[in-house]
Amino acid sequence: MSSPGTTTSFLSGTTPLCKGLAGVLIGGHFVVQIFPVTVTYLALIPARTIPFAWNLITAGYLEQTIYGAAISTVGLLFLGKLLQPLWGSREFVKFIFFVNFLTSVCIFITAISLYYVTTQEIYLYTPLSGFHGILSGFLVGVKQIMPDQELLKIKAKWFPSIMIILSTAVCILVPEMEKYLPTLIFGTYSSWIYLRYLQKKPETKLQGDPSDEFAFSSFFPEFLRPVIDPIASVFHKMFCGRFTSSNDTQEYSYDGAPLPGSDPIEASRRRERGARALEERLAAERLAAAESAEDSERDPTANV
Repeated sequence: MSSPGTTTSFLSGTTPLCKGLAGVLIGGHFVVQIFPVTVTYLALIPARTIPFAWNLITAGYLEQTIYGAAISTVGLLFLGKLLQPLWGSREFVKFIFFVNFLTSVCIFITAISLYYVTTQEIYLYTPLSGFHGILSGFLVGVKQIMPDQELLKIKAKWFPSIMIILSTAVCILVPEMEKYLPTLIFGTYSSWIYLRYLQKKPETKLQGDPSDEFAFSSFFPEFLRPVIDPIASVFHKMFCGRFTSSNDTQEYSYDGAPLPGSDPIEASRRRERGARALEERLAAERLAAAESAEDSERDPTANV
């Protein structure tokens, strides 16, 4: 049984924004349980998206199962307190909105395409919703900021790839879970697009992260990168056509100035900031846990 000190330690450092979003997820789940008809209007149902276009936005914040609500809430609070202090509240909100909306659009297009190919109406009328697409995007953010940080001897740069592999394996073993896989895949890709090309960096007044360590091929094993790079370069030209590459240094530039992330020194500093922020947060949580334990030991003696 968890003690109040454990709960306090977990919530310490969690920002009001993340707590507010967690409240939205929990509140949305209870609304669905009390009024099941709300799923029709808030979840993404491709056949009804044209009149109910707002479900492209609301679907991402609607958890239909208690397990989904629990996992999404814990994931948001844990990953949010790592990323939001480094990105800032505005960029954090923009990231969530962009990933959620683009993921929903991609799922809608995919479902309509599958219907025309297979003529199975299940693709049109299955209610799809959940925060798991944004959670997969948070893992991409962790990969960018602290790629060499290890958890269970696994480097953070492999978290998104491992998540996709494990999710695919689960879907093969449990076909009922396959409806979650497109959201995870599109959430991962949408977040990479935002961080790679669109995220603004206040310290440089430029945007994106064109470093080789965050290239699309970095999600794949080394031996596959020669195959992935030519394909990814097509999308790079679509999203990043205004950037030019120096023939001498092969580094990205914008009007002659190197872009943030293309410089190995800048990339190293970004990793150091991410690792330092993580260490400081873990130290603060350990201190809060120790103080809470001391208070709990002190209270019985005070009541004697």
